[in-house]
Amino acid sequence: MTFGLGNPFSFAGTIERGPYALWGLILFGVKYNIDRWVAVVHFHRQWGLLSYLNPSDNYGVDNIPREQLMFYVTLLAIALPFIWVGVAMTLRRLRSADLPLWLVVFFFVPVVNIFLFILLSLMPSRVDETYRRLPSRMGVQDLLDWIIPDHPVGSAAVGLLVTTPLAVGVTLLSVNSFDNYAWGLFVGLPFCVGFTSVLIYGYHRPRPLGTCLAVAVLAIILVGLALLAVAVEGIICLMMAAPLAAVVSMLGGVIGYLIQRGPRRSLKTPAVYSLLLFALPTFVSVESLNQTEPRLLEAKSTVVINAPPERVWPKVVAFSELPPPTELLFKTGVAYPIRAEIKGKGPGAVRHCVFSTGAFVEPIEVWDEPRLLKFSVTGQPPAMHELSPYGGIHPTHLDSYMSSEAGQFLLVRLPDGTTRLEGTTWYRNRFWPEWYWQAWSDYIIHRIHLRVLNHIKRLSESNVVQ
Repeated sequence: MTFGLGNPFSFAGTIERGPYALWGLILFGVKYNIDRWVAVVHFHRQWGLLSYLNPSDNYGVDNIPREQLMFYVTLLAIALPFIWVGVAMTLRRLRSADLPLWLVVFFFVPVVNIFLFILLSLMPSRVDETYRRLPSRMGVQDLLDWIIPDHPVGSAAVGLLVTTPLAVGVTLLSVNSFDNYAWGLFVGLPFCVGFTSVLIYGYHRPRPLGTCLAVAVLAIILVGLALLAVAVEGIICLMMAAPLAAVVSMLGGVIGYLIQRGPRRSLKTPAVYSLLLFALPTFVSVESLNQTEPRLLEAKSTVVINAPPERVWPKVVAFSELPPPTELLFKTGVAYPIRAEIKGKGPGAVRHCVFSTGAFVEPIEVWDEPRLLKFSVTGQPPAMHELSPYGGIHPTHLDSYMSSEAGQFLLVRLPDGTTRLEGTTWYRNRFWPEWYWQAWSDYIIHRIHLRVLNHIKRLSESNVVQ
């Protein structure tokens, strides 16, 4: 193995894994310290290692303040030469390892790019004199040759049996030790499960892409069943995570497939299999040290009621018990509203919205009858009753990972005498990636809103008939 550092800006030629890893670590260290210096000195804000994944600003893309926008533009300008070098060296390393050059696109995928860097830092090149001088059979390689059968079913079974307990262990580390449901758990873990299971499956000989993807998906399904069996998670949360986990696992499977098609000595390098064993727990541990406050999200739903605001207002402040839910979502255990009660009148009064899992405590902040009722949330029940073969399991995320902070009902008088009733909830979602879990949380909150708003609509319109 040679350690000539070469020209990091060049796209031509190849680069060995040693110089590639060294350049990557040096450049990341330089860039991180520049970013941190700019953040602290010029923009008066903190910047940690995982701030690249979990920005702590509570702004959407459409409402970023000018100062914060300048901060991100500055970071982008600083990043441009590093992106150039990173892409150039990744292309050269892929060429050296005899892997498809289009894999460079994963340089831009959060979390996956970290594991791609580790993988390319471990894999030997097509022509690696060090490996030519080594004996053809090594102790660890002998062990792998003996453990992994040549038969496709046997090698697939070993891949599943190896990745499942390791993945369960990483999940327990992330959830129980660090109380962390983030990128490492929902992206890093499925990627490593798909990648490692396919590498083991193709250890002795190249396997078809279709069966590699099937092994990757089967591996992540088996991990989910194992988490259900050991009562770490319930059925509903696993089903919510399943689409993301399946896609990322197949992504890992594709990369594993491309590697197992290449030189066999690259595949039989024991260091390649350390990705799940060492890299992922390390990433999860480091990630837990930089848990940031998620931004405040808004979910809004609307109905039109055939009644004036004066008639609708009393049903907004407090409403009678709703009929049992008919929606499948609520029958699975997701918390749903039952009734609303209030003590007092005007600002300072305390409203209780009773759900199937308990009551939200909602001190009134704005009482503008019959136009606006706004409240904060000082207490809330669990988000759901988890479905599990073991009965009432209670993962930590049920209590604090989707937390409501405020809400309001806005009544707008329309020209034809009817009322547009808008229900809004402001909340924080502590699952990452935020974009994926926000799609789920917005959908659930919208269904909750409509259950309440339609009930208020029925009560108000029945009074009109009377």
